[in-house]
Amino acid sequence: MLVERTTNNEIVITISSSVDSFGVQRLIDYAKYLEATSQSKAKQADADVLAEEVNASWWENNRSRFLK
Repeated sequence: MLVERTTNNEIVITISSSVDSFGVQRLIDYAKYLEATSQSKAKQADADVLAEEVNASWWENNRSRFLK
């Protein structure tokens, strides 16, 4: 594996093709997450509150499908 930082403010990672593609995809997904959230000012507590609101709303809208 080779990791290089380019002059264009990028990081290039070269990985052997023998590496499991599922693991590589998880790594790529995590890298996308880091890139997407790098400028975020949100705190984990804010995300937790939002997730709780979404879950409560979903359950209210779908409760009848599960409880009969």
